Amino acid sequence: MIKTLITATLVLIATLPSPSHAEVVNRILAVVNDEIITSYAVEKEKATILKEAERQQPPPPPESLVHLDETALNRLIDKKLVEQKVRELDIKVSEEEVRQAIEDVKRQNKLSQESLVSALANQGLSFDQYKVQIREQLERLRLVSQEVRSKIQVGEREMREYYEANPGRFGGEENFRARNIYFKLNEKMPADQVKKIMTTALTVLHEARDGKDFAELARQHSDDPAAKNTGGDLGTFRKGDILPEFEESLIKMKPGEVSDLIYVSGGLHIVKLEARFAGTPKPFEQVKAEVEDILYRKKSEERFNQWVADLRKGAAIEIRQETGTGDRGPAKP
Repeated sequence: MIKTLITATLVLIATLPSPSHAEVVNRILAVVNDEIITSYAVEKEKATILKEAERQQPPPPPESLVHLDETALNRLIDKKLVEQKVRELDIKVSEEEVRQAIEDVKRQNKLSQESLVSALANQGLSFDQYKVQIREQLERLRLVSQEVRSKIQVGEREMREYYEANPGRFGGEENFRARNIYFKLNEKMPADQVKKIMTTALTVLHEARDGKDFAELARQHSDDPAAKNTGGDLGTFRKGDILPEFEESLIKMKPGEVSDLIYVSGGLHIVKLEARFAGTPKPFEQVKAEVEDILYRKKSEERFNQWVADLRKGAAIEIRQETGTGDRGPAKP
């Protein structure tokens, strides 16, 4: 639960809109059980939605943002209903719980109190305002646990079915097969020799990327004696079993691609990724807790959405037109 809070908090810090100097006409756009939602609140929520969209990979289709005003208003209505339910059920969060949650955020993100306050200030938020929002998040988490998650069960059979339907998700460490061309360098080499080696390495890199046989290039140019026989073959290995500099390049590459020049102590390397594949799937018993958590979170989200939809059905929600004429329309179910 604390991890969920930390994630939500980081999203909050990242998405808070910057204060605007433009004059805003603050109108009432909706009334939810006698509590209002203003146009200013909707504008802030729209800014948050846009920030969220910027971070999505892949980005959402443009048409999903066409009805941004409606999306923002409906999100605020849902939030308002949740806040009202928190009060109705008299869910309380102590000052110590808020303090501990903030300490967890600071520890996870290696932030001092001063750094946190500074980060919040850059987003136009005081520390006291932040504490209020942390309290609201804790209350909401407790509400979800009480009203939704406590009523959810995940059975052994559905866990096994999910595991069998998603074998790739529970594979072992990813495996790589690659070849390498090594150019020896050391600090004692004269500058002209270093320049010559660099020129050769760049030429070989160009040839490798131009489609010339990589194994043959390794036999001709690699300073690794074994390459004469192996063509620079590194064999098959897992993440963590190879130099970090190699791994950093390989995890970004597709089979058949050739890396940039990679410098490590002692020389330059050119690596070609021959293949990458998932390892043998882990036994069900080993990943059972992970499968249960995936299904639990999925069911929680579905049930929470249905729970909020049911709250809407029983609420008095009045939508007012943005024109300010007093016209009223029904709330979107």
